[in-house]
Amino acid sequence: MSMVPHTMLRPFGVNPCAAGGHLRRHHARLCLHRASSVDATTVNLPGGSSSNRRRKKQAAEESRLEVLYDDGFGSVTMKDYWEAVRAMPKDDGGPPRWFCPVECGRPEVDRAPLLLFLPGTDGVGMELILHHQSLGKLFEVCCFHIPVNDRTPFEGLLQIVEEYVKYESALSPSRPIYIVGDSFGGCLAISVAARNPEIDLVLTLVNPATSSAKTSLQAVLPLLETMPSNLPVVQPHLLRYLIGNPLNGAMVSVQNGLSPQETLQEFSNSLASMLPLVSELGDIIQMGTLVWKLKLLKSGANYANSQLHAVQAEVLLLASGIANLPPSGEADRLFKTLKNSKLRYFRNRGDRLLMEDGFNLLTVIKGVNMYRRGRQRDFVNDFLSPTLSEFKKTFGEDFKLFNQVLSPVMLSTLKNGNIVRGLAGVPDKGPVLFVGYHQLLAMEVPALVEAFLREKKTILRAAAHQVFFVGNYEILRQELSLFDWFSAFGAVPVSPINTYKMFERNEFVLLYPGGVREALHRKGEAYKLFWPDQPEFVRMAARFGVTVVPFGCVGEDDFVEVSFMCLCTIVLDYNDQKNIPYLKDAIKSFNEDFKGLIRDTVKGDDGNQVLHLPAVLPKVPGRLYFLFGKPIEMKGMDSVLTDRKKANEVYSQIESEVENVVSYLKMKRNEDPYRSITRRAFYQATQGPSIQVPTFEP
Repeated sequence: MSMVPHTMLRPFGVNPCAAGGHLRRHHARLCLHRASSVDATTVNLPGGSSSNRRRKKQAAEESRLEVLYDDGFGSVTMKDYWEAVRAMPKDDGGPPRWFCPVECGRPEVDRAPLLLFLPGTDGVGMELILHHQSLGKLFEVCCFHIPVNDRTPFEGLLQIVEEYVKYESALSPSRPIYIVGDSFGGCLAISVAARNPEIDLVLTLVNPATSSAKTSLQAVLPLLETMPSNLPVVQPHLLRYLIGNPLNGAMVSVQNGLSPQETLQEFSNSLASMLPLVSELGDIIQMGTLVWKLKLLKSGANYANSQLHAVQAEVLLLASGIANLPPSGEADRLFKTLKNSKLRYFRNRGDRLLMEDGFNLLTVIKGVNMYRRGRQRDFVNDFLSPTLSEFKKTFGEDFKLFNQVLSPVMLSTLKNGNIVRGLAGVPDKGPVLFVGYHQLLAMEVPALVEAFLREKKTILRAAAHQVFFVGNYEILRQELSLFDWFSAFGAVPVSPINTYKMFERNEFVLLYPGGVREALHRKGEAYKLFWPDQPEFVRMAARFGVTVVPFGCVGEDDFVEVSFMCLCTIVLDYNDQKNIPYLKDAIKSFNEDFKGLIRDTVKGDDGNQVLHLPAVLPKVPGRLYFLFGKPIEMKGMDSVLTDRKKANEVYSQIESEVENVVSYLKMKRNEDPYRSITRRAFYQATQGPSIQVPTFEP
């Protein structure tokens, strides 16, 4: 894909010294279409509040993105970036300005928030080009451009950004404004947020340059000032400081799944096509520009550091490159200083994270649960369907080996009672509630999510423990960001209100009544259900006419009689760890945010959902077997709403069905000729890795 010069961007000049009328005039041009779309959902129209609610619900339904939609991520390369940079005005004498990338298009969701991008030291504003198409479907994207020879001081740049943020906030006060700040842009974003705590801002700081005073270039700044100002910056280290590493950029064009020889050839072609453009840019940037940029960076970092304490905005810190990672990195200091922040590390990636191969900013924002369209995040209505590129990345790369090793078998029950392979017996339309048994460490969930997306093109909204969304677990996710896939693929905090909303939207809901107690079960408790004594979901299911599908899964919980089939063996469970002083204190500290999770509906210690990590030893992997029982239609069961005895009967029926399904699978798996991983591996080696491995006859 090649960008067309002068037609890719629609620039809007903003003069920091101009009168307010000039500034507002340009803002109106930029936001004209946005104002009308917002007002349509907020103005009190004839017909009363109920009419408005119906209108809003209809608009939300119409704007809901298709499951596995094509977000366009991966269709743009770094060559497009260099061509876009070349197409930008080099020295038009104009001031810093805002522009809307044409390829972003118009958002495909209702009430899409505004996203402002503040560039790094180069000031081009095109560093988001790899993400324009994906972000443009969910945000109204606007980028900041600082001409190469512009000499506006940091205070002037801050004024331009602040004026624009205030204008947009006044235009749509009920929606958040997202600011993505890369390097130097992070200093601008922090400063704007500190000066405007009353505005609802969501900051994404990508390797913010708040520690730039410690860089080697700042140390040699006096030497650089002695050089002729019109001397082209051709020294590789100096040029790399402004535009990044061309080698990393060339990898963006290389497709996954190629042979080593094909990968090398494609990489060489990509690098060869980029180098002339990089060289051309080096001739444009002169020493005087570099010196000015370094001074600008220093003043911006000093100001931002002095304002960190005043930032009230929601902040996401993204750290990559040696200078930003522990133990000497800047990201950890910012995380501890900023009041409302989350942090994700991206090891083995360079400083220019936004232009790294395979890094998807939208996926990160979704994974940390920071996409919202109102004052507070609605985990149900603000959820965004996973994209095709996210599905390929997650299940075609991240979980590929995991899935191949476990080779899940999906079985379902038709209305006539026949059991078939696949999900044909599962309803096609919601609302549907899947109620089942948790495997150890919930290892079955990725296979479930993938199967429903692949075969039914349906999202399973897992009702998950609060630990995945708040509290001390967030610190663990800094290093284990792979777990963010759970949120990106539909997980919501388990609660009655969220369940209510999902049923109202006819969604497919995944519920484990045994919860954490079941997923973190102890020695000798394999396949034992820890359900509450009272029904927690039956009445709500009856109210919405939900179809309940009991299901079970067996595979890796065996560790005595059939230990050769399990995935891991529990070495230290909770009963062991609570008697070890150090581990006991660590568990107590980690659970401080969740003191109310001891369920009084489960008698004795079985209701104690203490969060801990069992010590396990990996073993030869077994095979996962799933069976979805015969659907139970709750529509018409109005008596369940008022008759407690009837509700308990239905609840017991569902619980018994789950136990029966587990017993059936434990028996039938002995008939599977490919239960052994050795036989499965040989079959896949001879038939192909994408061929479904046979199993027993249901």
